[in-house]
Amino acid sequence: MGWLFLKVLFLGVTFLGCLYPLVDFCPSGETRGQKPNFVIILADDMGWGDLGANWAETKDTANLDKMAAEGMRFVDFHAAASTCSPSRASLLTGRLGLRNGVTHNFAITSVGGLPLNETTLAEVLQQAGYVTGMIGKWHLGHHGPYHPNFRGFDYYFGIPYSHDMGCTDTPGYNHPPCPACPRGDRPSRSLERDCYTDVALPLYENLNIVEQPVNLSSLAHKYAEKAIQFIQHASASGRPFLLYMGLAHMHVPISRTQLSADLRGRRPYGAGLREMDSLVGQIKDKVDRTAKENTFLWFTGDNGPWAQKCELAGSVGPFTGLWQTHQGGSPAKQTTWEGGHRVPALAYWPGRVPVNVTSTALLSVLDIFPTVVALAGASLPQNRHFDGLDASEVLFGWSQTGHRVLFHPNSGAAGEFGALQTVRLGPYKAFYVSGGAKACDGDVGREQHHEPPLIFNLEDDVAEAVPLDRGSGEYQGVLPKVREVLADVLLDIAGDNTSRVDYTRDPSVTPCCNPHHVACRCQATGWTDFPTGRC
Repeated sequence: MGWLFLKVLFLGVTFLGCLYPLVDFCPSGETRGQKPNFVIILADDMGWGDLGANWAETKDTANLDKMAAEGMRFVDFHAAASTCSPSRASLLTGRLGLRNGVTHNFAITSVGGLPLNETTLAEVLQQAGYVTGMIGKWHLGHHGPYHPNFRGFDYYFGIPYSHDMGCTDTPGYNHPPCPACPRGDRPSRSLERDCYTDVALPLYENLNIVEQPVNLSSLAHKYAEKAIQFIQHASASGRPFLLYMGLAHMHVPISRTQLSADLRGRRPYGAGLREMDSLVGQIKDKVDRTAKENTFLWFTGDNGPWAQKCELAGSVGPFTGLWQTHQGGSPAKQTTWEGGHRVPALAYWPGRVPVNVTSTALLSVLDIFPTVVALAGASLPQNRHFDGLDASEVLFGWSQTGHRVLFHPNSGAAGEFGALQTVRLGPYKAFYVSGGAKACDGDVGREQHHEPPLIFNLEDDVAEAVPLDRGSGEYQGVLPKVREVLADVLLDIAGDNTSRVDYTRDPSVTPCCNPHHVACRCQATGWTDFPTGRC
C-alpha cells in the first residue's frame, strides 16, 4: 500500500496546482565527480538504413552522422524485440520478455505494466546516488505503481504510450490518415479501426496531465527543452544523472510542422528524420557544453520500420528479408527478420569511446542495462539471470567480441508472443518459425513452422534470401549447435526468477484529465520549471 499513499500525496499536491518536479538536485559529497552521467536516447520505428552513416542513400541525419564520426557506430546491433513494450522492458531490465514478463504491447486501458518485482535501470542508479529523468514514450504501464515516477525515475515528462494511441488536434501524417479530436458534444467515429477518437492523447509531467490532447506540432521542441533543463540542473548539482529519452520519432503520426520549413519539398518521412536529428543534436550540444568529459551518450532504436505505413516507414537498408518477401508480407517491425530488429546504434563519450570507429561486435539493447550498471560502479540485482552483457570493452575499443548467441523473440508476425524460435549464432541465423507482418499493400505472410529450421549465413547473405541447403556440410555442422544453445537458454529461463504481467484491461484506467468532456479534453496548465532554490 506504500505506492498508494505516495500516489494520493502526489495527486493531492497536483489538485492544489502545486506539483513541482520533485527532483533532489542537492549535491552529494559521496557522488560528486566520481561517477559518469548517462544519456540514453531510444528512437521509435527507425530503420537501420535511416542513419546516413549506415546507408549512403540517407541524407537527413547530419547530427547523428557527426556523432558517429566522433564516436563509435555499431553495425550489428539489435533490438531485444521487434515491437514497442517488450523492447523497452528489456532495455530497462536487461532481460528477455520470457523472464521479465513483457511479451507484447500495453494498451491505453491496461491495468498492469512492467512487473513490480522487476528492477529497472533507473532504480539501480537511483540507489547508487543518481538523479534520474525520463522524457518521452514510456509504454510500460501508466496506472498506479507502473507509472515512471514509481519505477525509479525522479522526473517524468512525456506520453505514457505511443503517440498514435489517442486523438489530437494536430493529427499529422499517418497511413491511413486519422481524424482530429472531436470538439462538439458527441464523439466522432472513425471507420479506420487503428484510429483513436474517443480519448485524446495525454502529456504528463510527473503524475499530472498537463495537456490533453497533446499538440504534436510542438512536442519535439518540448522534449528538447525539458531534456536540456534536466541536464543543466543535474550537472549544476554535482550529482551524476541518468536521462532516458523515448523519442516519438519515427513512429507515426509524423508531425506536419517540418514541411513548412522544408524548401526542398522532401517527403514527410525525410522531414521527420531531420526533426529527430535536430532534437538529438540539441541534446548532444548541451552535453558538450556542460558535462562533455563525464557523460556517456547512447543512441539506438526500439525496433525496425513499420512497413504497413508505406511512404511513412523507414529504410531497412540491405536487410530486406527476401525469403519472406517472396512468401508475402513485410520482413520489418513485428518480425524476427533482420529488418525487424537490427537497428542503428551509436556511442559517444569524448576521451573514453574512440572516435570514428565502426564496431562489428554482435550487441543488443539488452546490453545497455549491465553496461551502464558496471560503468556506474553499481551492482546487478540479485536472484535473477540477465540476457545482456557488459559491453564496456567493446565501447572502449579493447575488444570486438560481443555475444556469441542472441535470441530474437516472436513479436507479433508469427508464433506465440515472446517465444524464442529465432536464434543468432555467430554469423548464422536459424528460424523455427517465420511469418511476414502486414506490408504496405496489405499482404500478410502466413505463419510457417520449420523443423529442422531454416538457417541463413548472414556473412554471405545479409538479405536473408536463400537458406542453407539442409543436406550441406555447413548446415549439418551448425544445426546441433543451434539446438544446443536454444535448449540451454530455455532450461535457464525455466529455472530463473521470472515475472508475470497483468495484461487485463479496464476502460476506467484510461488517462483522462476531464472525464466530463468528450475525448477528455482539458486546457494545458502551463509548464513547470525545475527547482532552482537552495538545497
